[in-house]
Amino acid sequence: MNKWNPFTDRYHPLQTNLTDTPPLIIDTEANPQDILEAALQRIRASSDLLKTLHCVCFKHGDVEDIPHITHALFLLTQDGCDLLKVAQQRMMNWKAPA
Repeated sequence: MNKWNPFTDRYHPLQTNLTDTPPLIIDTEANPQDILEAALQRIRASSDLLKTLHCVCFKHGDVEDIPHITHALFLLTQDGCDLLKVAQQRMMNWKAPA
């Protein structure tokens, strides 16, 4: 089980950012349901792409296609995992409405 480790900053950068000033961030104070939906969208897209690759023949593909596909899969999956981590942290501190 993950330890409770609250975010200290409101805006949490995605791990896939490669710059000193991350342009892609997660608003940790956003509605947890919206954060979860964004995570599911990315993980679902990654899963759908993997399913397509499972069914495709690469006989007519270019050798450059594989790194392009794996890079897209990495970005989708990592961003989805980052979003899930924020959603999990928010839900661990969630209190039911009175």
